[in-house]
Amino acid sequence: MAKEEKKQKSRSSENIGQRIFKCGVISWAIILVVWGLGSLAYDDYFLPSPKETIDSLIILVQDGTLWADFVASISRVAKGWALAVVFGVPLGLLVGSFKPVRYLVEPILSFFRFVPAIALTTLFLMWFGVGEESKVALIFYASFFAIFVNTIAGVVSTDQSLVEAASCMGAKKARVFFTVILPSAVANIFTGIRLGLSSSILTVIAAEMLVGSDGLGYLIQSSKLYYRTSWAFAGIVTLALLGFIADRLLQFIGRKKLGHYGLK
Repeated sequence: MAKEEKKQKSRSSENIGQRIFKCGVISWAIILVVWGLGSLAYDDYFLPSPKETIDSLIILVQDGTLWADFVASISRVAKGWALAVVFGVPLGLLVGSFKPVRYLVEPILSFFRFVPAIALTTLFLMWFGVGEESKVALIFYASFFAIFVNTIAGVVSTDQSLVEAASCMGAKKARVFFTVILPSAVANIFTGIRLGLSSSILTVIAAEMLVGSDGLGYLIQSSKLYYRTSWAFAGIVTLALLGFIADRLLQFIGRKKLGHYGLK
């Protein structure tokens, strides 16, 4: 009995150690130590320490600046990304399902998907103005292609033997689409939605740094005017947390709602 208890304790301790290692605590501890030691060699303007960054975060939260910028950025991301999902998924399903349409669209798609959203900033400012519309349009453009292309790939990669089997059993094209093609493409579609979200967050920061008057990108950009590099670090940390939490939340929802389609 004593030996079995010792084995169980050793196994539980190993499991705890594995969990700690897998969750990334050790990696973050190493980063913080290296960051802290590196900040000792430079002044606050060049490389603020983790403590100075946390102090700036607290100050920005207390005066409401960080919360206002956070809300401004996340609302733009939500609008642009949601529009990209609404348009990208149906169009991707349409283009992927019909070869003539795919042959017509692919050359245009191959051309525009390599044009970064930032390169269109000037044009979007002229077309949509300096308000919210231009920023949302940039985010939509940046995330649309990731969703669109992955949706097409999901449809095209459907096992044709399953399609033929369903057709031989008398299923009409609409039924084949909803029972075979669409379920097969769900994993790719979800991957495209996740990539679109990351593109949205990257683009909103760049847009706010260039033409914004609020948002996390503007906070990072304006920190140099006040010689407060720690504010820039605070904005970067908040941005990283935003992306990390949003992606993990999206993964959690996907596993809960779409797990039977093979999402992990």
